[in-house]
Amino acid sequence: MNRQIVLGYVYAALGAALFSTKAIFIKLAYVDKADAGLMLALRMVTALPFFLGVALFVIYRDKKAGRPLPSPKVWLATIAIGFVGFYLSAYLDFKGLVYITAQLERLVLFTYPVMIMILGWLFFNGRITLMGCVGAGITYGGLLIVFMKSVPEGGSNTILGTALVLACALTYALYQLLAKQIIGIIGSPLFTGVALSSSAVACVLHYIIANQTFDFSATRNFYVMAIGCGIVATVIPSFLVNASLSRVSAQSSSMIAAISPIITISLAVWILGESFTLVDALGSALVIIGIVLYAVTDQKSEAEKKMEIAGEMETV
Repeated sequence: MNRQIVLGYVYAALGAALFSTKAIFIKLAYVDKADAGLMLALRMVTALPFFLGVALFVIYRDKKAGRPLPSPKVWLATIAIGFVGFYLSAYLDFKGLVYITAQLERLVLFTYPVMIMILGWLFFNGRITLMGCVGAGITYGGLLIVFMKSVPEGGSNTILGTALVLACALTYALYQLLAKQIIGIIGSPLFTGVALSSSAVACVLHYIIANQTFDFSATRNFYVMAIGCGIVATVIPSFLVNASLSRVSAQSSSMIAAISPIITISLAVWILGESFTLVDALGSALVIIGIVLYAVTDQKSEAEKKMEIAGEMETV
């Protein structure tokens, strides 16, 4: 197997594992204060120096090497994609975690590969296969099992939180599809640095405007969790996932991410003390099986598409 593809898989797995700790940091912070806007702002303030530093370093390196800087159109596209993926999507996720468990949040968010399939078909000339639809059906069937089990426990909060995280999954799917195109132009490090720097500014401005205050005070535990979320669950996995996207497809990356719900569920039970029943196990298993089935069949579809293109070229 190609070394770069292997690295892409490794980066995707590590990124997924670290991203899966995000809900744990957030839930531990919410013990003191369930403020999604403040948590998101502090998370991004923690991460901003790393993203900005990388972006400035890449710009300096390219300028010194005589490489042209990206066009204004590419800069604006990068900022807009970062806004969607790391401000809008993240805020919806953080807000959803106010109302639902870390386990349910991760399972809902994990449905984004199905949304990649649908959005890809609608807007990016992608394909929808029969087995992809079967995988999607299994995924949402499993999610429905966990959701219905959670509704009596959380009531309207479960419905609201699930809806918010579903919206997060949709915007994150859009981010992944758009990000891959720009990463191909300017590279993973510069894209990550610029996209997340701009979204960090948006997150801080959101908190200031929404609360009409510059007061970012919180408890020591809240700060520790925000910093941990910023570095462990944001900075490091962001670079890993984007490095993966520069080597393998978004579908392949999402298949590797199947480890994410397992890690989040394990940590939620161990650290947060959340319950995990046989119903949860059945629903979680179906979600993961459905996503893996979709990703595997999608990879085969992509391979067949490439073979068709190669065959057409040979006949010209």
